[in-house]
Amino acid sequence: MSEWRPTDCHAHTRHSDGRLTVAELVERAASLGVRPTVSDHMSRAVAKGVRTVEAVSAYLDDIERYPVLRGGEFCWHDSLWRDLPPDTVRRFTHRLGSLHAVRLPDGSYVRAFTTQLPPGLTPAAYMGAHVASLERLAAEMPVDIIAHPAIAPPAIHHVALEERWTEELEERAVRALAAAGIAFELSNRYPVHDRLVRRAHSAGVRFSLGSDGHTREQVADVSGPLAIARRAGVLDEDLYDPERHGSRTGFYDV
Repeated sequence: MSEWRPTDCHAHTRHSDGRLTVAELVERAASLGVRPTVSDHMSRAVAKGVRTVEAVSAYLDDIERYPVLRGGEFCWHDSLWRDLPPDTVRRFTHRLGSLHAVRLPDGSYVRAFTTQLPPGLTPAAYMGAHVASLERLAAEMPVDIIAHPAIAPPAIHHVALEERWTEELEERAVRALAAAGIAFELSNRYPVHDRLVRRAHSAGVRFSLGSDGHTREQVADVSGPLAIARRAGVLDEDLYDPERHGSRTGFYDV
C-alpha cells in the first residue's frame, strides 16, 4: 500500500481566477507532497469562471491530460450546475458547492463578500439565512463537498466565529450535511472554529482538505486544515478522498 498523502480537494488555475497553469499547480503540489486537484469556478456568477456547459466540457478535456483529480466549484445560487448533462457530470472525480451568496427570506440574495449588509439585516439574521441556504444546498445539490462552509462577509467579521454560530445553527448545519453525505471542507483561507468541527465529527460528517489556492504560495498548502482535523481526532486516512470514498455524481442516474 502506498504511503498516505494529503489531498488538496480545492484549488484554482488560470481556467478561472487562479494564477497558475495546470502544470504549475501539479508541480507545486508535488513539491509539498500533496495530491493535487483542479477545481475551478463553474458559475455564471463568477466573472472569470467557467460559464457555459460547453466551457465545462472544454475544461475537463484539458485537465484530463494531467495527473490531477478533476473537481469543480459550483455556486449554489447560480443555475449552471443544474444544466450539465449526466455524461459531463460523470467526468468529474468530485464537485464542490459554495455559498457565495445566501438567500434572504424575501427572496433576495446577499453576496458572501459584501462589506455592508442591507439595511435592517443584523449579523444574527444573516447567519440564519446562511444556514437556511446551506440546508437547501445540501438538499438540492449533487455535490461531494461544501466549500468553506463558514465563509461570511467582511460586514460581520467583527463578530467572533463562536458567537456567529449558535449551537442551534451548528446543529442544523451538521444535520443537513450528515443527511446528504456531503463532506465539510476545512479551508486554508476561510477559518472555522473547533467547536463546529468537533460537532460535525461526532455526527459522522466526513472532512476534506482545501487550500482554495489561487497563487503559488496558496495552492496545495493544507497544513492548517490538516492540523484542525487532527485536533478533532480525525484520522488522516478518513479524510475525504474522491478515489476512495466515491462521488455523488450518481445523483443523476435513473
